[in-house]
Amino acid sequence: MFLTLSSPKNMSLSEIRRLSQCVAVTFLTLLLSPVCLSSPHTPWGSLWGEAPPLSRARRQLRFGNEWSSWIGWSACSRTCGGGASVRSRTCITRNLQGGPCTGEPRQYKICNIQDCPTGALGFRELQCAAYNDKPLMGSGRYKWTTFQGGSTPCDLSCLALGHNFYYNFGRVLDGTPCQTELGGVCINGRCLRPGCDLILGSEQQQDACMVCGGRNTTCLLHRSVYRSPSQAVGPFGYNEVTMIPAGATHIRVTDNSKNYLALQNGRSQYVINGNWEIDWPGEYSVAGTKLVYKRSADNRESFEASGPTQEDLHIMVLSTDRNSGIEYEYWLPRDRYALYHGGRSQLHQPHQSATFSPWQRPTSTTTTLATTSTTTARPPSTTTTTTTPAWAPAGHNPSRHQNNQPQARLERDENWSNQIPQHHRPGHCGKCRRVRGKGNRVRQYCQKDFVFRGKVLGKQYRGQETRYDMQVIHTYRNRFPLVRREFMWVPNVCDCPQLEEGRQYVMMARRHVNYERTLNRILLETDSYVRDYRPREDELLRSLEPECLKQSYPPTA
Repeated sequence: MFLTLSSPKNMSLSEIRRLSQCVAVTFLTLLLSPVCLSSPHTPWGSLWGEAPPLSRARRQLRFGNEWSSWIGWSACSRTCGGGASVRSRTCITRNLQGGPCTGEPRQYKICNIQDCPTGALGFRELQCAAYNDKPLMGSGRYKWTTFQGGSTPCDLSCLALGHNFYYNFGRVLDGTPCQTELGGVCINGRCLRPGCDLILGSEQQQDACMVCGGRNTTCLLHRSVYRSPSQAVGPFGYNEVTMIPAGATHIRVTDNSKNYLALQNGRSQYVINGNWEIDWPGEYSVAGTKLVYKRSADNRESFEASGPTQEDLHIMVLSTDRNSGIEYEYWLPRDRYALYHGGRSQLHQPHQSATFSPWQRPTSTTTTLATTSTTTARPPSTTTTTTTPAWAPAGHNPSRHQNNQPQARLERDENWSNQIPQHHRPGHCGKCRRVRGKGNRVRQYCQKDFVFRGKVLGKQYRGQETRYDMQVIHTYRNRFPLVRREFMWVPNVCDCPQLEEGRQYVMMARRHVNYERTLNRILLETDSYVRDYRPREDELLRSLEPECLKQSYPPTA
């Protein structure tokens, strides 16, 4: 189909005016809609020539400009102490209407962050020394050193030795630390801070779990407050606040009292404020991390460390006054958090529901010991005359508990405990044998599976055994991990060794695993080494580790 135009001579003035308006509208339509009118089916195609195919025009608009792949990193600007490396990319133009590529064509990262050898010149000082004895301002030759206080943090300002002027030699080299911003690095005259991915200008940050760009999903926060339960031993001296397990991150301990915080490493050696000596506040290297100790004039103290720690840390307090509360917090990986704060020990305990006194076993209850379940049989309904034992308190009838046994449940959930007799029956138990001598202390320290300091929280008689609920305060030498709350078993009901509720002891016990491997527990034998906790006993135990290295003691069976 073609458009036939008449000669202007044969057209009237009104027809020429209408034709001019039609041409103007057609021209504007072609400019605004080139894609639609460029089709060969358009009646104006013959007037303007063949346009590109529709698919080609759409492809040009659909694909925008994009970056090429990054090229490899350049050589580091320094061999140690933290330099800079650069890589670049090119914007590939695919569409003239797409505009420039978004982003930076260059990227910088920190490299060779290991410390330089002792005595090596700093990077700024090295750059200033490069101008030594070179002509400047005529015939003057000078020695140069770093000048702190130039106009901008990324200018190479050098001070002439022996003179009272400095000179600006221009920009410092890439990778030079900024003078004003801690952790910043100069790149092209700008001070940039690296992210956790070591890319300068990156916004990536480590989370509390020390995962770059993470969201605190791989660790858990533990926060608590330490208060002295009593002043029975006296307010003066060193006391342990808590043990922070290895692998902890973002540690913070704060105190606001007249006492002094102290710190021990995993070998129980004092690092800060030990041996009755108060150290200066500052930065200390401990457990593979940097720990900052702060102390102000208004008695505020704190320990702060980013971690992760490579060994256990023992937070201590040197008490000179009553404790108003020491706050501490840290993050632990989920698996380690479950070990130390999960409320369940790795040691398997026998789970049973019935409790009874050691002198009168219930005849109507059958209890099956197992690792996960308990079966309790009820006695038949019969009339039984029960005589209250001589040791039972007034108004307490043990048969009432025997005829109404509770359902099977975990031991830690039990809230009913036996009444412990105050006096043993004559001739039932002999005199407890006390282990004495340095030789026994050294031998058991090196042979036993568990050497720890603990506090007795509760006691129950279980058949011919005694079970103690222990709070583990400090561990000296353990072949197997312990949590802060453990059950400890003694294979008798004679209170041997003698342990009183509420008191702290130093104990050496072994691991007991039965043949069926349904039991895996802490066993304190009659001849085990047990002492009341005292600072002197603590000092003796801390010095025994070298003795185990001198002599090879076989482990206990």
